[in-house]
Amino acid sequence: MASMRDIKRRRGSVQSTQQITKAMKLVSTVKLQKAKQRAEETTNYFDAMYNTVQNMLAKSGNINHPYLNPSDSNKKLIIMITSNKGLAGGYNSNIVKLITQGGFKKEEVMISAIGKKGKEFMARAEYPIVADHCDMIDAPVYDDARLIAKEALDLFAKGEIGEIYLAYTHFKNTVSHIPTMIKLLPVEADGNREQSEDDKVPMNFEPKEEEALQLIIPTYITSLIYGGMLESVASENGARMQAMDSATSNAEEIIDKLTLQYNRARQGAITQELTEIIAGAQAIS
Repeated sequence: MASMRDIKRRRGSVQSTQQITKAMKLVSTVKLQKAKQRAEETTNYFDAMYNTVQNMLAKSGNINHPYLNPSDSNKKLIIMITSNKGLAGGYNSNIVKLITQGGFKKEEVMISAIGKKGKEFMARAEYPIVADHCDMIDAPVYDDARLIAKEALDLFAKGEIGEIYLAYTHFKNTVSHIPTMIKLLPVEADGNREQSEDDKVPMNFEPKEEEALQLIIPTYITSLIYGGMLESVASENGARMQAMDSATSNAEEIIDKLTLQYNRARQGAITQELTEIIAGAQAIS
C-alpha cells in the first residue's frame, strides 16, 4: 500500500493538472464562441456561392470547360485542414483517417497541409507534402484561402494533378463535429440537391457560360476552402473544450479516490499509534 506521503504527492500532482485543464477549457470556450460567430456570419455567402455554381451547371447543359473535366493525370491534391496544437480528442486523427482510410492510393496523393498536426503525421506516413500553410490556420482570412486556391488551380491547369479535394471538419454544433471530404475539381453537379424556387427562375449568363465559369469557379473554390478553415477552427475549439472537460472530470474522480485512500491510510496510522500507546501503558502498569 502506498504511503501517505506518496498519496498526498500524487493528489497534489493531479490537482495541478486539473487546474490546467480547467483553464484550457475556459480558453477554448471563449475561442469557440468567436470562431462559431465567424463561421455563422459567412455561411449565407458560401451557400449562395454554392447554389450559384450548381445552378449554372444544371442549366447550362454540356459545357466543355477545363474545370469540369479531369486531366490526364491520376494525381490527387488533398487540401488537409487540421490544427497546430493537440489535446483536442480525435479532431486531428479523424481527418487523417479520411485520407489514409479513404480509398486513396498513397502514390497518387499529394498533400497541401493547413495545420502542423496533420502535416507531421502525413510526413511520417511518407505522403508527399507539396504545400505548407500551417501558419494560416491560427487566424484564417480570405486572402489565405485565395492563395491556397490559386496554388491548387495552377497545378490543375498545368496537368500535374487531375482532381482536388478538401478535407476539413464540418461544425454542426458545439458537441458535433463531422470529418468531411469534398471534391473541389473537377466541379460536379450535386445530384442530391433539391431544387428551390430560385432554381426555377430563368438564368442568363453575361458573358457566356464558359467565360462565366472561368471567373466564378476560382472564387467558388476559394470560398469553400475559407469556409472549411472557419468551420475547422470552430470544430477544433469545440473538440478541445470537450476533451478538457472530460479531463477535468476524470481528474476530479482520481482526486476523490486518492482522498479516500489518504483518509484510510491516515486513519490506519492513527489507529496504529493508539494501539501502540495503549500497549505501552499496559506494559508499564
